[in-house]
Amino acid sequence: MPSTMAEQTMELPPFRPTGTSFLKTCFNGLNALSGIGIITLPYTLSQAGWLGLALLSTMAAVTCYTGLLLQRCIESDQLSKTYPEVGFSAFDRKGLVIISVFMYLELYLVPTGFLIMEGDNLHKLFPDVGFQLGTHEIGGRQFFIVMAGLVVLPSMWLKDLSKLSCVSACGVVSSLVVMGSIFWVGEFDGVGFRGKGTVLFDLSGVPKALSLYAFCYGAHPVFPTLYSSMKDKSKFSKVLFISFGLSTLSYISVAGMGYSMFGRDTLSQVTLNLPGGKISSKIAIYTAMAGPIAKYALIITPIAEAIEGSLPSPYNNRPTCILLRTLLLISTVIVALLFPFFGPLMALVGAALNVTVSILFPCACYLKISKAYQRWRLETVVIFGIIVFGFSIGVLGTYSSLKGIVKHAN
Repeated sequence: MPSTMAEQTMELPPFRPTGTSFLKTCFNGLNALSGIGIITLPYTLSQAGWLGLALLSTMAAVTCYTGLLLQRCIESDQLSKTYPEVGFSAFDRKGLVIISVFMYLELYLVPTGFLIMEGDNLHKLFPDVGFQLGTHEIGGRQFFIVMAGLVVLPSMWLKDLSKLSCVSACGVVSSLVVMGSIFWVGEFDGVGFRGKGTVLFDLSGVPKALSLYAFCYGAHPVFPTLYSSMKDKSKFSKVLFISFGLSTLSYISVAGMGYSMFGRDTLSQVTLNLPGGKISSKIAIYTAMAGPIAKYALIITPIAEAIEGSLPSPYNNRPTCILLRTLLLISTVIVALLFPFFGPLMALVGAALNVTVSILFPCACYLKISKAYQRWRLETVVIFGIIVFGFSIGVLGTYSSLKGIVKHAN
């Protein structure tokens, strides 16, 4: 006797939602927030003093909250799967264009900074590297920037975020190794924690410090991608709390250790202060470089996906996508070679772009979508306070960063 429709239905396998698991999304979130920032934070304390740790914690709380606001915006419109689409939902095409410009510029310059950092640290390890190419002399820093690009290239071809989470796990582990290595240098390699530094060194250094803190927590353009790829989207707020909490603990630890070791003399990357010839120093530098390499593809993926999504169907295939992602990487290598000022560049990105994308836009979009601006409650007051806070950092930080760039260029 033929089976009935009911019997056939009973034989079907149970539905299992596809997507990235909670744990893998946590790794991706941690990797988006951690990495390059961990070695820049001791420098921020050299600019602002120990008060910088309180400012760092404030920035963590503010950006975590704006991440939650961004999540609410996505949940209010199931068609919004990317950050620009959230802007369209709030402010129509004008919002989409403005957010796209700021977001993609940020996502482009941050990985460029990664390549500059790789060149700086490898040049410290191998200062004698350099060669002649025809009539042009290729310095060690330039050579290592190109080599870093080649190492990053295979991860650029990964489109599945669940696979990219394996790379992210390596980035998270590298942050832990950096922390341990810096502690070892201070405790056992003769540098010591001599309690250098003051509570507040100079008020003029506060805007630059806040700009770099905004850079450290400026992963919001990636959040919609992580949310959309997640299997159980109801747990995304937990992902944010875990990612921000753990990254902040690591930031505070390394910032405190580095500043107490080198004080006012801390450079824009604390790895450049570490004594040469020590094994622990080399471990710290090598593993610090692993973080940006692991993070590069995750940060730049939204740009690649936007370009691929605009292609006509006949050209939106695997070979074309690989070519586009390769060209995107090559372009960041060229910019890194032409603009080798790591500290000022990251501060400018933090002040002009990260503050706008990670603080101002989430607040503005949420107020518009939820119409919270029409009813004055405690949440509305808090959001407007955050907007004033972010705008102040953006203006003062951009001015301070541009002064730093002009000083380095001269």
